[in-house]
Amino acid sequence: MSLPTVAFVGRPNVGKSTIFNRIAGERISIVEDTPGVTRDRIYAHGEWLGREFAMIDTGGIEISNAPFSEQIRSQAEIAIEEADVIVFVVSGKEGLTSDDEQVAKILYRSDKPIVLAVNKVDNPESRDGIYEFYSLGIGDPYPISGVHSIGIGDLLDEIVKNFPKKDDVDDKDDIKFSLIGRPNVGKSSIVNAFLGEDRVIVSDVAGTTRDAIDTHFVSDDTKFTMVDTAGIRKRGKVYENTERYSVMRAMKAIDESDVVLFVINAEEGIREQDKKVAGYAHDAGRGIIIVVNKWDTLKKDNHTQKDFENVIRDEFQYLAYAPIIFVSAKTKQRIDKLPGMIKMVYNNHEKRIQSSALNDVIMDAVAMHPTPTVNGKRLRIYYATQVATAPPTFVIFVNDPEMMHFSYERFLDNQIRANFDFTGTPIKIIKRSRK
Repeated sequence: MSLPTVAFVGRPNVGKSTIFNRIAGERISIVEDTPGVTRDRIYAHGEWLGREFAMIDTGGIEISNAPFSEQIRSQAEIAIEEADVIVFVVSGKEGLTSDDEQVAKILYRSDKPIVLAVNKVDNPESRDGIYEFYSLGIGDPYPISGVHSIGIGDLLDEIVKNFPKKDDVDDKDDIKFSLIGRPNVGKSSIVNAFLGEDRVIVSDVAGTTRDAIDTHFVSDDTKFTMVDTAGIRKRGKVYENTERYSVMRAMKAIDESDVVLFVINAEEGIREQDKKVAGYAHDAGRGIIIVVNKWDTLKKDNHTQKDFENVIRDEFQYLAYAPIIFVSAKTKQRIDKLPGMIKMVYNNHEKRIQSSALNDVIMDAVAMHPTPTVNGKRLRIYYATQVATAPPTFVIFVNDPEMMHFSYERFLDNQIRANFDFTGTPIKIIKRSRK
């Protein structure tokens, strides 16, 4: 199901990123941290009153070769294009400026709800300065301090109030999957090879595709919805030069997918941007298949495939659970195996384990490798149960959650995987006190 999206817009130095990080950080502190995953801070998740949402920090969208005012305009237009709710951030410390008025004029043209946040209101005395912002015609200004977390709750209340209504029915008939990867790795070619037709434009020029295209098809009586994540929707030099915007669009598509095909170009190998996008897919808890495309272009011997696989495993250690398939969209080599792999990963992503079977595995694991002791006190594991799917999430009740070191948690993760097939999906372990 698609998450509502909130964009933070405003001129530079008003504190957009501070507010963005404050809201994202409050949620991230609740979630289990995963070592080795690089987060792209332009796009993150937030949560308030049980509503989860995606956030865009437009201040992090670097628009090259654009004058100062054009950067503000472009970032505001990105927000209008992508967001369900726009947070217009101004500075109570500096007061109303002509740049604020320019951003307001752009936002007037949108049909999106706009929440006006007056940042840097760090003490009660400075609250009187918010009233001049009524002249923007946006609505009631909300005085906040991103640095000191003052008024953030009131701001979030107003943001959530403006979210689109939840869909009563979430269509689970289709398996939804997306293709992610850097430009020119062959995502569109894989789409065409899947369908046996030229569904999308294919070109050697990186970034040819401009729209994310939903495609529905059936394979072996299973319904699939495929999204070719274009990354860039708008035309023009500003958007063509905005690589981080492209990453942001891919991240948004990941949120709407059950399974992600992470496409690597066999000719070019692995780049830093690959790690960012793959890390987000892992972080979002999606099923993942690593697809190495253009495999037909390499000169190979008996060790080529194994050597390439070893490089992938070394570079993406946190994706040890993800299967790897070597394909050629051009010759259609192994393309026919992808629907079956997607279905297998999806089923594992939705898998439930009986508590009795799970506890047998956990207790056997403890007998094999006793729990650690800390300051003479031993970690005790009482009970384990699965509380969610997509991804499979397990709660383990213990005497003291702080005593379960990450290494022992990883050991339990490995034991669960050794006894139950969770190929292609991350699993989460949550430690809870029995009390």
